[in-house]
Amino acid sequence: MLATYNPMPTLAVADMARARAFYEGTLGFTVQRESEDGVVYGAGSGSFLVYSSGYAGTNKATAMSFSVPTDAFDPEVDALRAAGVSFQTFEVEGLTWADGVASWAESRSVWFEDPDGNILNVETGMEA
Repeated sequence: MLATYNPMPTLAVADMARARAFYEGTLGFTVQRESEDGVVYGAGSGSFLVYSSGYAGTNKATAMSFSVPTDAFDPEVDALRAAGVSFQTFEVEGLTWADGVASWAESRSVWFEDPDGNILNVETGMEA
């Protein structure tokens, strides 16, 4: 069934020009393809779709995560900060926070929003 196919995260946005400035300019993603329905960006060996919708930003949970190797985590966090990205913090039992970075066991994560409120995550240490 579906387990043999690659999933494609889809992120609803209200303003495609603003979203493109964020995903291409701030985060540095490259367009794989585009149509009147949206833009597909490449990310690692996968991709994700950004499309216009009246429901943009209504998901209050993590919409997309990026798992990075442990030695790449701090440089990625530094690059996000340098690009003007602000990290979220929130209360969850077992998490400790330092300068916007959550830690628990061997894992570390940051969460941030795109201009429409879609919540993105960068994490390390969750590898199986």
